[in-house]
Amino acid sequence: MKIRLERDVLAEAVQWAARSLPVRPSVPILAGLLVRADAERVTFSSFDYETSARISVPAMVADEGEALISGRLLADISRSLPAKPVDISADDTRMELICGSARFTLQTLPVGDYPNLPSMPAETGTVRSDAFAAAVSQVVVAAGRDELLPVFTGVRVEIEGELISLLATDRYRMALKELSWNPGSTQVSATALVPARVLSETAKSMTTGEEITLSLGHSGAGEGIIGFAGHGAAGERETTTRLLDGEFPKVRHIMNTAASMNVRVATAEAIAAAKRVALVAERNTSLRMLIGDGMITLEAATGDQAQASEAIEATVDHSAGDAPVVAAGFNPSYLLDALNAFDTPYVNFAFTAPSKPCQLTGVAELDGESRTDYRHVIMLMRLPS
Repeated sequence: MKIRLERDVLAEAVQWAARSLPVRPSVPILAGLLVRADAERVTFSSFDYETSARISVPAMVADEGEALISGRLLADISRSLPAKPVDISADDTRMELICGSARFTLQTLPVGDYPNLPSMPAETGTVRSDAFAAAVSQVVVAAGRDELLPVFTGVRVEIEGELISLLATDRYRMALKELSWNPGSTQVSATALVPARVLSETAKSMTTGEEITLSLGHSGAGEGIIGFAGHGAAGERETTTRLLDGEFPKVRHIMNTAASMNVRVATAEAIAAAKRVALVAERNTSLRMLIGDGMITLEAATGDQAQASEAIEATVDHSAGDAPVVAAGFNPSYLLDALNAFDTPYVNFAFTAPSKPCQLTGVAELDGESRTDYRHVIMLMRLPS
């Protein structure tokens, strides 16, 4: 194999393909990055039996071929090279990189021992890359991180015709985002439980192009796999990952509960106040929201050592005949995660009862309707009597 490509192209391609390499691979060969030169392109690939990544970029190819090299080492080297064209040559035992006066010789790994990368399932549809990345970022904050409960570490992707729904929960909070897309067929209906970490990294890394292609396997070789593909100036990128097993909990009904009281606040003011007050919140204690006429007060404390409170303006509206919620306890981190996920000027807190979940929705104008395309639910903490 003998190729030449620009340093920035090499660095970005290798960084992207190597980002999902395991830190402690179960088999040493999985630490390798497969480099394959063909015609006028070079493809960098990684695979750990769960997630695969593949990127193809233009290159001057003198001799076609392939080589397997330590991915993290190649990523470190490519990032440190001077801003000059890079010449790469490889045989069965070593790879040589020359960039200006810099020269590296690396030992290669046996290509024959490397597993075959999974094939992309058939294309299901396309979605705008920026909209998809924003939607995923709003939802993954509610996904669990306990690997002992894997079903909660995933994002449930539901496809119904021209609508995609993303849903995540860790049992204490829940986020749902709905967005439109371009399906291959308007009759398509499918669900998939995708690892939240992989989905988040993939969505963020695919924004170089205008669209992302989603490919969901339904039967045969594609069973249990979802694929993402993006095409842009930075090359053609493809990622596949195995879907999580298990039954996702039926939690959507929680979002359909009628509210007895709505509290609206400016998003930026609520974030700033919550950050300040949370500084003195003791671990495993709540950030209290006291609800009054025309304002809310956020309070937190660390025993007798430190206390904090801050009042901000709010619009409070409760249904006639219902006993209003006068105080609510939030996990400070959960509250800040939720508020930071909204891109609207105002946020509406919908309360049903002091001990019931609270639903947050975005509001474009203070007296306007709540947007329902993104909803975030937080289980309230019990307050001391």
